[in-house]
Amino acid sequence: MTSAIHWWPEPAAGDLVWCHFPNDLDLTLGSKPRPALILTVFDDDAPCYRVRVAYGTSQMTRKLYSGEFVIADTERSAFKLSGLSYTTKFNLGRIVELPYNDEWFSVPPAIPYGQMPKLGLLHPSLTQNVRAAWSAVSRAANPKR
Repeated sequence: MTSAIHWWPEPAAGDLVWCHFPNDLDLTLGSKPRPALILTVFDDDAPCYRVRVAYGTSQMTRKLYSGEFVIADTERSAFKLSGLSYTTKFNLGRIVELPYNDEWFSVPPAIPYGQMPKLGLLHPSLTQNVRAAWSAVSRAANPKR
């Protein structure tokens, strides 16, 4: 017997969450949880929310590619608010829409917000970096002729 899917309470854009980000485009469940940035929350079927999230990784954070931005541990206030354990980069070119439930999102090890997937928040000081990354992704998707 399988257990019922648990839907998490409504998140907000800018939340950093613990996500089983899919390994590929066919949306197979990721093998390990990782940080993800919520970009959009869809509440059409509330309380069963869907979210658009960007991929996060703590690997190769010193090398940023087009569409990526980093939350570094050297940016003290931004890093503290993020709830991340390591410097992490987010790739706005790698975005998926997922149901905000316990199949795709889980409680992080440190449980900073209690029994929910939230790690922390995107600090307002990073808005310009996020916009630049989004702009780079948008230009790549719609090049001028």
